[in-house]
Amino acid sequence: QGQEKLSCNPKKENGTHVVLCELGNPMKAGARITVDMELSVSGLEDIGDAITFHLQLRSKNSPSPSNASVTVTVPVEAEAEMELRGNSLPATTVLPTSWHLVEGSQRLEDHGIKVEHVYELHNKGPGTVNGVTLSLAVPHLLGDHVLLYLLELGTEGGMNCSHHPALNPAQV
Repeated sequence: QGQEKLSCNPKKENGTHVVLCELGNPMKAGARITVDMELSVSGLEDIGDAITFHLQLRSKNSPSPSNASVTVTVPVEAEAEMELRGNSLPATTVLPTSWHLVEGSQRLEDHGIKVEHVYELHNKGPGTVNGVTLSLAVPHLLGDHVLLYLLELGTEGGMNCSHHPALNPAQV
């Protein structure tokens, strides 16, 4: 009957985190109590796919070897929202109608107008992520004609990148 807030104290025993909640006294024999607990646990990114709680009810008045205990396993699901942003510099490019590819040239301007594409992958959280793969499909041919001459590919922020075989084939 009624609701009361419990006074709970976290402590560490034998390398284990323990939360001790005092229910109070006196209680009548045979009394039934329902306790709802809300726990906030941080740092679960590397914990695995579940966390286990061991709950035990103990009485100071009549210690008993049969103190009731229960184990509760709660699944852990990491949640993170990824966002991909991209832009091209310049934003629009118009090729002149008289422009032609100069075969065998080592000059960059003979292979077209330089356009830089920048992509940013952001983790909006709340969890951390690892092992993310981003695949970009860039059309570099239109039939037998070069549409985009792929010159170079770079990354920042400790990412690994695998290069496309058509990257800078003329070694410009």
